[in-house]
Amino acid sequence: MVPQSTGVGIGSVRKWEEPYFDETTPRNVTALVGKSAYLSCRVKNLGNKTVSWIRHRDIHILTVGSYTYTSDQRFQATHHKNTDDWTLQIKWAQKRDAGIYECQISTQPVRSYFVTLSVVVPTATIIGGPDLHVDKGSTINLTCAVKYSPEPPAYIFWYHHDEVISYDSSRGGVSVITEKGDVTTSHLLIQNADLDDSGKYSCSPSNADVASVRVHVLNGEHPEAMQTGTATTIPRATTHGCLLVATLGAVLVSWALLLQWNSTSDDRTRRLPAERERRRPVSDADQNGDLVESTCPGAWSGR
Repeated sequence: MVPQSTGVGIGSVRKWEEPYFDETTPRNVTALVGKSAYLSCRVKNLGNKTVSWIRHRDIHILTVGSYTYTSDQRFQATHHKNTDDWTLQIKWAQKRDAGIYECQISTQPVRSYFVTLSVVVPTATIIGGPDLHVDKGSTINLTCAVKYSPEPPAYIFWYHHDEVISYDSSRGGVSVITEKGDVTTSHLLIQNADLDDSGKYSCSPSNADVASVRVHVLNGEHPEAMQTGTATTIPRATTHGCLLVATLGAVLVSWALLLQWNSTSDDRTRRLPAERERRRPVSDADQNGDLVESTCPGAWSGR
């Protein structure tokens, strides 16, 4: 707002000046869940006017000046003398606190400045999980990525079997490389992998939940065999195959009996299967009692 003056001569004086907002104040704020969120509103030439903070989703007046007008004690307005900043603090921010907040000056008509709050939950993930397979003697390379964090984590600890990994242990060959940014990554490198290096690995950032992965160091095994367990799947498949063969055999026998039954319809006589069986010529195999063992366990069939 351009200051207005009386315009009387060179020594003109200011008649009045309206309050206005500093437009350089951030309109988008991101806060961590469980941490404090700070929404700033910078007002110039406030004079005898007041500054209020209003939550837009329910048009609820939160603060007027330095007074809080809500039963939720997490909200507080702060203003330091000799400054133009009116800051709304939200303690222990929750996801439900996200949304638009209005900083309002009690002019006629009122003037408003809108700030959008985003509440994020930082997440940590280990790329390639939940299971990783490496050959014995190779290098284990684990990457932990921390996303949705307004600021990089202060630290990231790595664990093996729930014990902190020491980078200067007697084992040697263990190193960590951390790259901070919008997405912070931590790389754990373990050279010359041995069978003892198998197990659960976890990365624990200072501002996110723990992420875990299970590493399998292979000594010539195949990952598929480790996961499926061939010792249990083969007998099950064989049993199912035998049941299928037995079922098909019963169906074929039924069809054969039905065809033999119909073939005797010319003389209108139908002999029972047992009678036809008695009249069947006896083969040498029957006389000798030779039997052939089936491929299915516990099943025998005549040749």
